[in-house]
Amino acid sequence: MTNYKAGHDAEKDAAEYLKKQGFKIKELNWKTRYCEIDIVAEKRKVIWFVEVKSRRSSLQGFGYEYVTSKKLQQMQFAAEMWVREQEWNGGYQLGVVSIDSGEVTFIEDIA
Repeated sequence: MTNYKAGHDAEKDAAEYLKKQGFKIKELNWKTRYCEIDIVAEKRKVIWFVEVKSRRSSLQGFGYEYVTSKKLQQMQFAAEMWVREQEWNGGYQLGVVSIDSGEVTFIEDIA
């Protein structure tokens, strides 16, 4: 399996997980020329910008550990672009869905 396919499969799994947690998925793989967001979801009138990280084995550490400060800056930039483009006036948050050896974890407060 290619990394590209594995990444897309992880994003689909993460979206299904979020749906089961009561989130409405608004966008998968939202992209512009400058940035991208894996999942845009909404719950309780808050938009969530979610990065998906997965690891096949715990030997590589946990997926969420790979969200660096640079990645957080990129996520914030992308979130602000989406908010402006959609003219969203409500609150928004950044989050990570980490899929590690099949176990799914949602990290809500990563910023």
